[in-house]
Amino acid sequence: MAERKKRRYLHEVDLMRVIFIGGVLLNHTTTAFEGRLVDTTNSQLLLEATHLALHFTRMGFMFMTGLVLVLNYYNRDHQWLRFWKKRYISSGVPYIAWNAIIMIVATLIASGGINWPQYWAHLGNALQYGNEYYMYYIMVTFQLYLLFPAIVYMYKKLPKHHLAIVGISGGVQLLLMIAIKYWLPHVDTSNWLWWFRSYGNNVFVYQFYFLAGGFVAIHYDDVIAFIEKNHRFINWMAGLLAIGTVFLFFGDRDVLKLSPAGIFSVHQPYIFIYDCFMILFVLWFGLQYAKARQHGLPNWLDNLIQAFSKVSFGIYLCQSLPIFALDGILSQINLPAWVLLLLLPVGYLFVAGGALLISWFCFKVPPFGILIGRPQWHPFSKGARSHVKNNA
Repeated sequence: MAERKKRRYLHEVDLMRVIFIGGVLLNHTTTAFEGRLVDTTNSQLLLEATHLALHFTRMGFMFMTGLVLVLNYYNRDHQWLRFWKKRYISSGVPYIAWNAIIMIVATLIASGGINWPQYWAHLGNALQYGNEYYMYYIMVTFQLYLLFPAIVYMYKKLPKHHLAIVGISGGVQLLLMIAIKYWLPHVDTSNWLWWFRSYGNNVFVYQFYFLAGGFVAIHYDDVIAFIEKNHRFINWMAGLLAIGTVFLFFGDRDVLKLSPAGIFSVHQPYIFIYDCFMILFVLWFGLQYAKARQHGLPNWLDNLIQAFSKVSFGIYLCQSLPIFALDGILSQINLPAWVLLLLLPVGYLFVAGGALLISWFCFKVPPFGILIGRPQWHPFSKGARSHVKNNA
């Protein structure tokens, strides 16, 4: 209890969660609109050329996972069996449940009925590979949980070499991105194991962000001091690199002649550098939010940020449902491309609001909290509800 009382509540982490999940939803909403702009108009080109700038959100999620895990577990007694049990249950139950729920909805939309033998086979494949409904993140975190004790051990065993660990990790990450972009497309991977062939689901492809998140958690005050001192340079670089993603798009498309998958891939050397600066920028922006809370931030805005933060994991899990609904609405609309583009903010609010409502319902109504990793074990017990506090 004494240890828990000393722990700080990091309000900046709340806003970081909101920005990253909000960016993920914007990314996927934009993709839905792009799917309706199929006549190669200027509107479609605008969405495509700016799409890469949104991709920092995936790596931001990975960074946040490493940050929060180390914040919560680095200084605890290492009862790893208990850690694995808690983490695999709290993530595994929602993973199974939302795959099943969303697949039922998708199947009914596609065919109007369900062939149950085919459904169970399809569900089993989705659960095994995490390749449906944006569930790759959960599959990657399952692997991270298994490796997390080794990460903690490494940081504790080498207390004077943390910066070197992150530096080596960054170098390895850059080499991986170069290999994935320039070497892997020319290699026949059909005989490779799935885990290597589908590298987007491989934890080692994201290793730098997990280790960097852990480094920030361990050396939080030093990192914050560095960001505050250099925030102008960080913010300018983040902005310039965001603009540079437009030039990257045209270079990948017109010079390198990459496939659409290669053009919009998050696994590119340039995107790696961009992600690093964007994550630092988002952390700095979160710090400004934490300061603003002490100087009259409007209650409605603070409450909205807190709500999104509390159920951000649930929003990620259920996002496919409002996206399906948006796809259905867009398929019934016959408007000029530029008008459809103007409706993008409305579509985004629809997706974000729908995902928030679904997740908030689960958060508030027992026993559905288990679907978003926040089970209400006893709705009338204050102690049992203590898990709803972020970064407790």
